[in-house]
Amino acid sequence: MMNKSDENYIYYLVAKNLKAQRKLKGLTQAKFAELCNYSEGFIMNIESEKYYQTFSLGTLWRFAEILDVDIRELFTPINIDKKE
Repeated sequence: MMNKSDENYIYYLVAKNLKAQRKLKGLTQAKFAELCNYSEGFIMNIESEKYYQTFSLGTLWRFAEILDVDIRELFTPINIDKKE
């Protein structure tokens, strides 16, 4: 279970929000990766619950641009006690 004091929490949080926003837009990981000009494996690693893929702020900005959301949406708090 992820703890908010863990330094990887921010990657977990962004990954959950990124995946939710991507799905809301009807994008597969492959299509999203293509639009962002990143590899599908990179997107898969970011969204993985078993691996914490790091990424730059520039990458995060690009994700928000492609998804047409305010970058702050990717930092929306989630209930980590709830199994998704």
